[in-house]
Amino acid sequence: MTLKSLGLRTGSYGSLQLQQSNGVLQNHTSYVFPRKSSKVLLSSYREKERERCIPFICRYLCRGKVGMVILVVFALLVFASGFFTVNKETTGSNNRNILEVLQNSKARGRTVIGSISSGPTAKDFTKIAQTNRNQTSGNSPALVPPMLHPCKNFTFSPPPPPNTKRFGPRPCRVCYLSNEQAAASMPRVPSASPVLQNLTFVHEEDPTKSETRGGSDFGGYPSLKQRTDAFDIKDSMTVHCGFVKGSSPGRGSGFDIDEDDLSELNKYHDVIVASAIFGNYDVIQEPINISESAKRHVPFYMFIDEETENYMTNKSVLTSSKLVGLWRIIVVRNIPYNDARRNGKVPKLLLHRLFPNVRYSIWIDGKLKLVRDPYQVLERFLWRENATFAISRHYTRFDVFVEAEANKAGGKYDNASIDDQINFYRNEGLTPYSEAKLPITSDVPEGCVILREHIPITNLFTCLWFNEVDRFTSRDQLSFSTVRDKIMSKVSWSINMFLDCERRNFVIQTYHRELLEHMPPPRPPRLIVRRQPPIRTSPTIRREMGRKIPSKRARERRSGSRRRRRVVAGSRNINFH
Repeated sequence: MTLKSLGLRTGSYGSLQLQQSNGVLQNHTSYVFPRKSSKVLLSSYREKERERCIPFICRYLCRGKVGMVILVVFALLVFASGFFTVNKETTGSNNRNILEVLQNSKARGRTVIGSISSGPTAKDFTKIAQTNRNQTSGNSPALVPPMLHPCKNFTFSPPPPPNTKRFGPRPCRVCYLSNEQAAASMPRVPSASPVLQNLTFVHEEDPTKSETRGGSDFGGYPSLKQRTDAFDIKDSMTVHCGFVKGSSPGRGSGFDIDEDDLSELNKYHDVIVASAIFGNYDVIQEPINISESAKRHVPFYMFIDEETENYMTNKSVLTSSKLVGLWRIIVVRNIPYNDARRNGKVPKLLLHRLFPNVRYSIWIDGKLKLVRDPYQVLERFLWRENATFAISRHYTRFDVFVEAEANKAGGKYDNASIDDQINFYRNEGLTPYSEAKLPITSDVPEGCVILREHIPITNLFTCLWFNEVDRFTSRDQLSFSTVRDKIMSKVSWSINMFLDCERRNFVIQTYHRELLEHMPPPRPPRLIVRRQPPIRTSPTIRREMGRKIPSKRARERRSGSRRRRRVVAGSRNINFH
């Protein structure tokens, strides 16, 4: 080997071995291969390593059950990937179906929210409601068909019968939407009012009484001819509806309200809840189960007179904030009637005059406690039923003549006034209720709850209903069916009279204050004393425990007797002599 060949990499390294000799490149050996690039070398190295690893893996997998475990894991991965792929396709098809329903469903003046079989969330309902608003054109908002409503398959079950622990009528089950779903189902536009489109009210600064039967300065003394004309429904009408005096309701009208409160009543609201306590007759009841959305957007108004205000102030119930729980207190001054119950009919039947910018209202009597969210109640009895006025029927009576006799027997009003009103209606053609009136199911309402949309036809109905209360007795159950039937004979309009047990599902009835104050205090809860079970012992311990332990005095007595016997020993024979 020459010096020039020292340090040359041989073919064992797989490199190109060239040597320059005399300016010529020469091969030092015939076993030298051409040099390969680094990429080629790396690939060849990996191929060799793979060839070495495959037999090793095969030999290792053949041992025990390792191979079977790996195969099972691989199969599970394949199944999971296929399942998620199918689920994604199904979800996409469901979303496409919902969009098709939203785009193709139309109805008059209503937006009813439905659900899909997989159960949409509140976010889905909000999105559906927003889609309805975006797709609405004219007076026909889109709606989800009733076949998709969550309560479609709800089965009504009658309330349980009375028992020894609870007498009287009982509530029955009612299917409500969730708070979010119910609020999202509020109609986008007002309902259409049949025939009547423009309703105005009579204003008289000095009303005069022209007839002998009934009426008041507050109501304006409408004549019988004006009463008859008011039932002739036209496109535009002017009727008596209370507040005939003063510049506006609450200002010099005989039902006066402070300016701060009037500005509150004139605000716009989609939904309000209203009640009243006059003559300190009831105890204010705090609503429960009210959603946070309703607490923010649904105001609660309680009308009271000065007598009730003084009582609540003295009891520290009412403060300068004018708030009692959720209720905003509205104090009424210069009340029009001496009868507290008749004063209560003013806000009950004339809410549309006190709240001119409200869409929906819920009226509950002062003795009732609301236990359901207002949106849920309106959705169930108005929006779902495509109704503009809802009231519950009486739980036992459905005939006006029977109701009149019950009022006389209960001393609700003087008998002569009740008879005069019933005879007047009989002469007009009132007949006892019969099946011929179907689908009308009752002539007697349980009027402590009224659900209504404020549109011209419902406003007219409550105006004329109030005029009957102002003219005759304050028992509004006696005049309800007369006003309803006269209006229904002129226009295509109806009232949703739902079951009384359904009403008892969302309000709880309490006693009047007078009864509550005379009731005995509730009994204290019974103190239940539970005896400890006997301790189990062995027979030996029981024998020892059964032995009577002599007292100290008994031991001393026995010991003393023994000492005395020792002292008198030998005297036994003397005693027998």
